[in-house]
Amino acid sequence: MAEGPESKNLSSRRYALAGLVTNMLLAVVKLVAGIVGHSYALIADAIESLADIVGSGVIWGGLLISSRPASEQHPYGYGKAEPLAALAVSFLVFLAGIGIAIEAVREILKPHHTPAWWTLAVLVLVVAIKETFFRIGVRRARAEGSTAIATDAFHHRADAITSAAAFIGISIALFGQWKTGTDAWAPADDFAALFASAIIIANSIRLMIPPLRELLDRQSDAVAEQAREIASKVPGVVLVQKSFARKSGILYWIDMHVWMDGQMSVRDSHSVAHAVKDAVRAGLPNVRDVLIHIEPAASSPPP
Repeated sequence: MAEGPESKNLSSRRYALAGLVTNMLLAVVKLVAGIVGHSYALIADAIESLADIVGSGVIWGGLLISSRPASEQHPYGYGKAEPLAALAVSFLVFLAGIGIAIEAVREILKPHHTPAWWTLAVLVLVVAIKETFFRIGVRRARAEGSTAIATDAFHHRADAITSAAAFIGISIALFGQWKTGTDAWAPADDFAALFASAIIIANSIRLMIPPLRELLDRQSDAVAEQAREIASKVPGVVLVQKSFARKSGILYWIDMHVWMDGQMSVRDSHSVAHAVKDAVRAGLPNVRDVLIHIEPAASSPPP
């Protein structure tokens, strides 16, 4: 049995909350390991996880607000809270990437010890956990059409990538220590952090685009076309001339112009319009409402 919008929202909030708790634990582990193990790449990873904590909290809050029912002041509901939260998190990730890049350059310019070998084990654990969260989140985002969950999922993927970059940098530094017996290759750890910051910044910019489009009510072509096909099959409909769809959270609002027999009574055309609305909502469970403008069909309807 398919999940309803309320059930999907609850499931998404549970995912965000699990990510929040996990990020808190991983941030502490990476920060302590980075300080004790002399790895700025690991410390940078911890900083990114601290941003993840705030980000997961914002995503969870956005999903909670978006689940509220429509009110007199907000007749279209609170679905826009979801893309707004996703946009805020993307900007937060962008700022974290800038901060990590600045600190990485500073660390490159000053010598330090080669990281401890056991920091690699910490990073392997982090990559495994974060990649798991990413895969679960992507599946949920696709199933629910949630911009916020997609943002949170790719946030986990960015963390996995930065941890993998840190693993490579520390490995190079350790190899250099084994090869030369000195800390000459230790900056490889910092270059890894710099590389990770570039990935974080690029990823954050990419993640800003979907929520921005949703907030600006970009046309959802696939949903609009599906609604048009469903409506055109309803008895009494001559032509569906226009069909517009906009997304708010995981729900859609449809506007369409429907042509009917010009000699049809107001009562009958009203009944057909209701049949169209019911058919679209039955065929597309994520459609919250359908607003129909009735047009009188001429002897030959327009193309």
